[in-house]
Amino acid sequence: MAEEPVYNIGVMSRMTGIPQNTLRVWERRYNFPTPVRTVGGHRLYSVTQVARVRWVKQRIDEGMQTRNAIQALEQGEETGQYSDPARSLPSPVSSPASTADKTFREQLFEALIALDRSQAEMVLGQALAVHSLEHLVLTVIAPTFTAIGQAWEEGRISIATEHFATNYLRQKLQFWMQMAPPEFPVRPVVLACAPGELHEGGLLMLGLLLQRLRWPVVYLGQSVDIPDLLSFIGRIKPSMVVFVAMTEDAASALSQWPQWFPDKPEKELPVIAYAGYVFAQDSTWIERVPGVYLGNTLLDGLNTVNELLRGINPFPG
Repeated sequence: MAEEPVYNIGVMSRMTGIPQNTLRVWERRYNFPTPVRTVGGHRLYSVTQVARVRWVKQRIDEGMQTRNAIQALEQGEETGQYSDPARSLPSPVSSPASTADKTFREQLFEALIALDRSQAEMVLGQALAVHSLEHLVLTVIAPTFTAIGQAWEEGRISIATEHFATNYLRQKLQFWMQMAPPEFPVRPVVLACAPGELHEGGLLMLGLLLQRLRWPVVYLGQSVDIPDLLSFIGRIKPSMVVFVAMTEDAASALSQWPQWFPDKPEKELPVIAYAGYVFAQDSTWIERVPGVYLGNTLLDGLNTVNELLRGINPFPG
């Protein structure tokens, strides 16, 4: 049962990454978390309390002060905006945009095309003070990637500026991926760019958001060589493989994927899914590429993968 206190403070510390001394300080200073005590005075925590501490730690990792993170959790519980991940898998992510999001997007775009890394850091820090990392990725980072690409296509910025801006955003995403919460003990999702595909911004964002939902992710990145991929899949046996293709050439190469598994019965294959700009622009490519199309937007893709994984993997515990 999620409410049954079964974990001592040492296990709680290992499960959340919060040192035991810090847990004691939080309990004394903020009355959070609130363990029960055994007859001998030892602390015991429930699965729900572990989930609440993990949520607070995620907010702290994103830049919030401890007191504010705990208050945000408690307010979310009061208003119903926080759902206990110990009871079920996270529900599909939504991303209502706001005027503030538009301002953050504009400020980040201007900082990047001005090659001002310090200003970009300041903008992201301000955004993380009021939004979750998930919200930031969906409503600020993703649109900024698009705006930078459009500015280059329209000749408003140079290719060097485009490289600076997109490399900065990729580095931030890779950094945040290193701070992922504990994973579910299930088979991973492999993320790869189709052969010849070098644009990996969308793939990185999807990987980060899946990690935030606690799905294990194996990120392979740009233009994955097919023979190596087949050997890799055979070794780790993933639950899904997700490809990104942005161009017609990459989509054409991807359409041949059934030929990569000539001796494998369908029931032994992982779920093969894909997304990318070319499919949103020309839906005929969806008919030409076997597998599961994830949708036209990052949010569509995230929610589709999440739902597929919920069907493949029963919730642990």
